[in-house]
Amino acid sequence: MAMVSLLLLTPNAQPVSSRSIIPSLYATVLSSTSTLTPPSTLFSPFCRISSRNLMIETMAIAQPRTVSAPNIVSQSPAVYGNSKQALISLSDKKNLELLAKGLQHLGYNIISTGGTASSLQNAGVSVTKVEHLTTFPEMKVTSSGGTEFDDGVENIDIGGPAMIRAAAKNHKDVLVVVDSEDYPALLEFLKGNLEDQQFRRKLAWKAFQHVASYDSAVSEWLWKQTVGDIFPPSLTVLLSLKSSLRYGENPHQKAAFYVDRSLAEVNAGGIATAVQHHGKEMSYNNYLDADAAWNCVSEFKKPTCVIVKHTNPCGVASRNDIVEAYRLAVKADPVSAFGGIVAFNMEVDEALAEDIREFRSPIDGETKTFYEIVIAPKYTKKGLEILCGKSKNLRILEAKKNEKGKLSLRQVGGGWLAQDSDDLTPEDIKFTVVTEKHPQESELHDAEFAWLCVKHIKSNAIDNCMLGMGSGQPNRVESLRIALRKAGDKVKGAALASDAFFPFAWKDAVEDACQSGVSVIAEPGGSIRDKDAIDCCNKYGVSLLFTNVRHFRH
Repeated sequence: MAMVSLLLLTPNAQPVSSRSIIPSLYATVLSSTSTLTPPSTLFSPFCRISSRNLMIETMAIAQPRTVSAPNIVSQSPAVYGNSKQALISLSDKKNLELLAKGLQHLGYNIISTGGTASSLQNAGVSVTKVEHLTTFPEMKVTSSGGTEFDDGVENIDIGGPAMIRAAAKNHKDVLVVVDSEDYPALLEFLKGNLEDQQFRRKLAWKAFQHVASYDSAVSEWLWKQTVGDIFPPSLTVLLSLKSSLRYGENPHQKAAFYVDRSLAEVNAGGIATAVQHHGKEMSYNNYLDADAAWNCVSEFKKPTCVIVKHTNPCGVASRNDIVEAYRLAVKADPVSAFGGIVAFNMEVDEALAEDIREFRSPIDGETKTFYEIVIAPKYTKKGLEILCGKSKNLRILEAKKNEKGKLSLRQVGGGWLAQDSDDLTPEDIKFTVVTEKHPQESELHDAEFAWLCVKHIKSNAIDNCMLGMGSGQPNRVESLRIALRKAGDKVKGAALASDAFFPFAWKDAVEDACQSGVSVIAEPGGSIRDKDAIDCCNKYGVSLLFTNVRHFRH
């Protein structure tokens, strides 16, 4: 009978810090042969290396040692009386009992060590210790300390990836399993005599992908420890499929959603790791809009509500009372708010949930506002219950705030653009008064608020304290006109913010803004005609603030 071998491998739990580097690789080897193979020709001694909170367990194929097979057989005849053997060592013990009992039912003798052996014995599975196979005791090497870097290097798994690659290459004869979700399919496969090369190829692909991810994570960690530059000469992004989507931006486009598994993204927050409590499955456009809303609302310190439509904020309001903030955000643009995404930077309780469910459109005072998604950092039990009753389709997400300092990637044809994230807030910059009129404290706060809002609006962007917003226009004049039209009579005494400098002032956007009645304007400055803007504001008695920071968003 031809030799049939099986290598099973599952990853450890996701690391919680870069110190842990990456999940180590854990293996189970099964073989079925017509003749007895001396075990020392198959496996090196099992080695466990423990260092603080990280455990490395590997099983590697090595060169044969000169140990006679009869000698070994005489020590443990029960093991070799059965030609079908399974060597199991797993850290992630999900479905371990299912796997072991399934293999035992198929006639495999289970060989194991350490915690895996104990788990199997507790589950009532008969286990043979690995040292009976290798004639060597289980080796334990404990790190006594040293530098964090040295500990990290010591904990890099070598044998596991080597064994997986070797087994995957020989997938015609070896089954490699790196995902515990594949255990049931594996057991079904082993029950029959069918040769399914597609099944073997799929497992081999998973194995190579798993090792590639492992190597990439180690590389990412080593680069940060050695050089630390945000832009390495080469870059691998670890992506894991989270879900297949109904379609992309349009129904004729296929789509899927992937989660970034890079070390930099571990526990770093964001929409990708949000928990969905209720509603229809997320769509491609839902993810884009939810990301825009969550990124914007997370910037504010006071209780804030942000409403987004097509990735642009159409309503933003901060108040000490979150219910009042919600109502003001809706009133900023009630037409656009309908069918939008609502995000809060604080817990949604019963009172807020009731208002979201029952609040009527400011346009007619009757229509209940429909939303695609509600996002918040947490919900009370009653608040969540009330929101779930608003609509069976309403998507309710619980998300963690994005950490600062992330790498931002954007695809272009044939390549990627990379930049560090735009994390600046009003506290990080200086608003310099360049006009004769100085803003009052309340006007300065309004300008800071408007400047933070405009940061999240597509260029060219003009924000009138979210009384009105003009976005995505090819010229700043048209953006201003849209913002002023939406603000209406409320523009009097309001603050205006622009994401970039004004190239012209007289008979242009600056003069139009001054004539509309705004009291303060915040813009980066830097135009060759800055003096014109200053002179124009002085003429109309408007305060002009230069931030020296541009906020383009394309």
